[in-house]
Amino acid sequence: MLRIAGCLGWFALIAPIHLVTRLVLGRSGWPPRFLAGVARICGARVHVTGPSAEAGTLLIANHTSWLDILLLAGWARSAFVSKDDLGHGLIHWLADQNATIYVKRSDRKGSLDQATTIARALGRDQPVTIFPEGTTGPGTELLVFRSTLLEAARLGGPGSRVRPVAIDYGKARAEVGWSNGESGKANVMRILRRPGRLRVTLHMLGPLDPQLGRKQLTEDARAAIALTLGFKSSAHSPIGERE
Repeated sequence: MLRIAGCLGWFALIAPIHLVTRLVLGRSGWPPRFLAGVARICGARVHVTGPSAEAGTLLIANHTSWLDILLLAGWARSAFVSKDDLGHGLIHWLADQNATIYVKRSDRKGSLDQATTIARALGRDQPVTIFPEGTTGPGTELLVFRSTLLEAARLGGPGSRVRPVAIDYGKARAEVGWSNGESGKANVMRILRRPGRLRVTLHMLGPLDPQLGRKQLTEDARAAIALTLGFKSSAHSPIGERE
């Protein structure tokens, strides 16, 4: 209850500042600060390794929990590619404030248009993150990476960059993981009830060549993340490509 109250109080403080800033200046840097604050209220203590992500960078990250979004937004200042239906209106509004790019997963024929939209977003003043697993996983292994939207790396032009990011919850990986049919509400409440601090490392890994084919980019990014997290591909859903 204290954490919920803290999140609500933080929102009540930051939302008016953000709206006024955007009204006066036409833009606002407060959404990443807000999301970083929520992560800290939830217990996260973050350590970042590797150079920071520059604007125009496509980040390819593993996906364990809703906390991933708070961490990458707060510490990498990243926008995200998300499914078009986020459920609750407040969640959708918060996503809008951080310049989220929406895709309709059911629109298979529109995948090139979606990749083009992401490529355009790389021209903005913040990195963009894709979670190619397409959903959250158990935390103890990687799911198969989808390659379709990584076509955005090639479409982004000569100034675009691609970097894998390994989000490591350490010994709490399985505890944080959101899978096996657990509802979003149950996962949120379980993490909020977790006592003490949650130590997380964001490994900002070395760049990949954006002109590699999307399938090769997918394989190389997944291999780099798996190696960093200590996962053996032969024991954890083999590296491959799912459309």
